[in-house]
Amino acid sequence: MPDDSPVTAPFASPRAGILPFRLPTGAVWGLGLATVLGAVLLPIATVLAHLFVPTGDLWTHLASTVLPRYVANTLWLIAGVGALTLIGGVGTAWLVSLCRFPGRRFFSWALLLPFAMPAYVIAYTYTGLLDFAGPVQTGLRDLFGWTGADYPAPNIRSLPGAIAMLSLVLYPYVYLLSRSAFLEQSICSLEVSRTLGCTPAQAMWRVALPLARPSIVAGMALALLEALNEFGAMQHFGVDTFTTGIFRVWLADGSPAAAAKLASVFLIFVFAILALERRSRGRAAFHHMSIRYRPLPGWRLTGWRAAFAVVFCATPVVFGFAAPAGALLWWTWLSAAEVVDADFIRLLVTSVVLAGSAALVTVAVALFLAYAARRSASRLFRGLTRLAALGYAVPGAVLAVGIVIPFAALDERINALGGEIFGLSPGLIFSGTVFALLFAYAVRFLAISYGAIDGGLSRVTGHMDDAARTLGANATGVVRRIHAPMLRPSIAAAGLLIFVDVLKELPATLLLRPFGIDTLALRTYEYATDEQLVEAAPSALAIVLAGVLPVILLSRAMRRSSEPREAEEIAPIAAGTPV
Repeated sequence: MPDDSPVTAPFASPRAGILPFRLPTGAVWGLGLATVLGAVLLPIATVLAHLFVPTGDLWTHLASTVLPRYVANTLWLIAGVGALTLIGGVGTAWLVSLCRFPGRRFFSWALLLPFAMPAYVIAYTYTGLLDFAGPVQTGLRDLFGWTGADYPAPNIRSLPGAIAMLSLVLYPYVYLLSRSAFLEQSICSLEVSRTLGCTPAQAMWRVALPLARPSIVAGMALALLEALNEFGAMQHFGVDTFTTGIFRVWLADGSPAAAAKLASVFLIFVFAILALERRSRGRAAFHHMSIRYRPLPGWRLTGWRAAFAVVFCATPVVFGFAAPAGALLWWTWLSAAEVVDADFIRLLVTSVVLAGSAALVTVAVALFLAYAARRSASRLFRGLTRLAALGYAVPGAVLAVGIVIPFAALDERINALGGEIFGLSPGLIFSGTVFALLFAYAVRFLAISYGAIDGGLSRVTGHMDDAARTLGANATGVVRRIHAPMLRPSIAAAGLLIFVDVLKELPATLLLRPFGIDTLALRTYEYATDEQLVEAAPSALAIVLAGVLPVILLSRAMRRSSEPREAEEIAPIAAGTPV
C-alpha cells in the first residue's frame, strides 16, 4: 500500500482508544505538554510562592483587620450557595426527570435559562428593581399611598442578597449534572426498592440520590467555584470577599505582592472544594447492579403535588431569568437611543474579536492536548494532560495576579537588556498588551474545550483509522477525512462555550486589559459602579443574549439524552462494565 506520510506502524491496540499513528518524534508531544503544563501552573506557582515574600506592615494590617472578615464571608457564601443550589438543582432535576406534571417538558429546558445570566448582571438588575427609587418600591408607594417608613424595604445589598443572586444563576450546574444522572438510571433499580416496601420518596432517598451522588457533588463543586470567582456582584453589594480584597489591595494599595499573598490564602478554599469533590467521588460505592434497562416512566403528580411541582420549577426560571431579562429589555428600550452609538458598536466589535481570538487559541491548545493524551499509553502522561485543565478551578482574580507578576518581571528584564545592548526600550510586551489577557483566558477556560474535544475524540475508534489506512489514506488524510468531520460538532461547541465565557468574564479582564481595550462586561461594570443601571442595560442584554446560545445547545443535548436507548446499548453501562 502506498504511504507517503512519516508515520510508523500502530503501537497499541485500537480498542485501547489510542490513535494508530504517531508523529516523527515523541519529543513534540512531550515538549508541547510541558509548555502547556508550565503555562497553567505558572500563575498558581507564582501566587503560592508569595506566601514567603515579605510585604512589610501591610500584610500584618490585612491579617489583623480584613482577613477574618474575608474568611467568614467566604465560608457563609460557600454554605449558603451550596445549600440553595443543592435544593434547587436536585429538586428540579428530580421533578422533571422522574415525575409527570403540567409543564414538565417546558421546564426541562427552561430551567437552564439562568445559565445565560451572569451573576453580576442579575445583581445589577435586581438592585435597580428593588432599590428605593426602583419600580417595585415605587409601585408599592403609589398603590397603597405608603411612605418609606410604612414597609420593610428588602436589603438586597448584603451577604444574604448576594447568596440569593448567585444561587439563582448557579443552580443549573447542579440541575444539569443531576438530571443527566437521573436519566441514566433504570426503572429496574427503583422497582426493586418498591417491592421491598419503599415509597416513591424513600426510593428517591435510598436509591436514586445515592446513584446520582457523584454527579450532584461535581455540580455543586462547579457552582461553588463560580461563586468564589464572582467579583462584580460582591463589589456592587459591598460584600467583602477574597476577590474584592485582591482588587482593593492591588489597585488601591498598590501592592501586587500583598495581593498575591491574599490570593494564596484564597487558593486554600479552592483546593479544599476540589479535594472534597474528589474524595466524594472516590468513596462513592453505589452502582447499577441490574443488566436490564427500561426507561423511567415517571410518577404522575396530581392535585396539590402537581401545583407544588409547577411552582417549585417556575420560581428559579421566573426570578433567575424572566424577571431580570424583562427588566433589561425595558431599560434597553429606554436607554438605547442614548447609549447604543458608534462607541457601543466599537465596544461590541472589540468584545467579539477578543472572545473569538481566545476561543481559537484555547481550542487549538485543547486539540493538541487531546491528541497527545490519546496517542500515549502512559498513565503519567495522560494524568499530566488532565492536570493542564486545572486552570478552570482558579478564580480570574487569582490568575491575573499570578500572570502579571512574572510577566512584568519579564518585561522589565527585556527592557533592561534592550537598553544595554541596543539603547532601546520595547515597552511592556507581555504584561501591557492583549497577550496577557489571551493567556489568562486560555489558562482559565482550557478545561472546557479539552473536555468537549476529548469527548468527541473518544468516538473515533482505532478501527476507523485502520480501515482508512487499508484504503490508502495517509495520516493527514485520516485526520482530514475521518477525524475532522467527527470532531467538528465538539470543536464548534467548545469554541462557542469559550466565546460566551470570555464575553462575560470580568475579574481577569478588569485587571489585565491593556489601555484602550474595553469590553461589554467592563462597560456594564463601569455603568453599574456609577449607579447608572439603566444605561448598563444594553451591554448587559448583549451578554445575556450571547449566553442563550450555549443554553440552546445544552437543552438539545439533554433532549437527545432523554430519548429511549436500546437495551443492548445500555446493558453494559448499567452493569458497570466497559462497552
